[in-house]
Amino acid sequence: MTDKDKTPKPTTPAAEYDKLLEMRGIYKSFGHVHVLKGIDFHVNKEEIVALVGDNGAGKSTLIKTITGVHKPNKGDIFFKGKKITIHSVNQSRSLGIETVYQERALADQQSMWRNIFAGREITNRFGIIDVKTQRKETERLLRESMGFTSKAITVDSQVVFLSGGEKQGIAIGRALFFNADLIILDEPTMGLSLSETKKVLDFTRKIKEHGKSAIFISHNFYHIYPAADRFVILDRGKIAGDVKKTDISQEELVLKMENLAKTGIFE
Repeated sequence: MTDKDKTPKPTTPAAEYDKLLEMRGIYKSFGHVHVLKGIDFHVNKEEIVALVGDNGAGKSTLIKTITGVHKPNKGDIFFKGKKITIHSVNQSRSLGIETVYQERALADQQSMWRNIFAGREITNRFGIIDVKTQRKETERLLRESMGFTSKAITVDSQVVFLSGGEKQGIAIGRALFFNADLIILDEPTMGLSLSETKKVLDFTRKIKEHGKSAIFISHNFYHIYPAADRFVILDRGKIAGDVKKTDISQEELVLKMENLAKTGIFE
């Protein structure tokens, strides 16, 4: 065996990339309206990125570009180190990208286990829905992955009786079960009380504990600051700032955002 043969080789595909998602020079227009203007944006592995900006900044368009709702007019998207073109929401989901919307997209009158597997049911070799396995996996997800400890909440509990924060937890847990590598949280704390907001932030931290990443979209800096590793500030279709939490305090972030609103400069 030669020295060349002894050279260690990566044992997993994960060793081949550092950035889970990378967008380079993304432009998106609707007619004469230019919404995204040369966006460079990335999410590292096991990172929670806060995407913040006023209404009309381009946050929704950027997210819809990632999830295949919109196709960029120009620019490149890379996922797990590979250049991709996302044509649909189903394709982005198959790549490992899931979105948890503020409406939570759950069926309130259905049980927990039915919500977890809605549209993606586990079937046996005859194509029949395997209810026993779905109930078992939901129980495991609730207790082990999402940390639900109350015996009052079971796999048969109707979603309508859950709190807002618990509903968000179920939606996040569903994304984790289907092995999403990137979970997009669209205003997950909107309309929630302080105690329910804390639950959502706790669920968000579990995303990293599972070795996954997230984009957390919010207007509330006091909600988003505890959960995020990095803040990307979007302003009128451009990236105005990109700063790690270790480099900025919550108070400094708020002041910089106020200055951005007044002067158009994030400093």
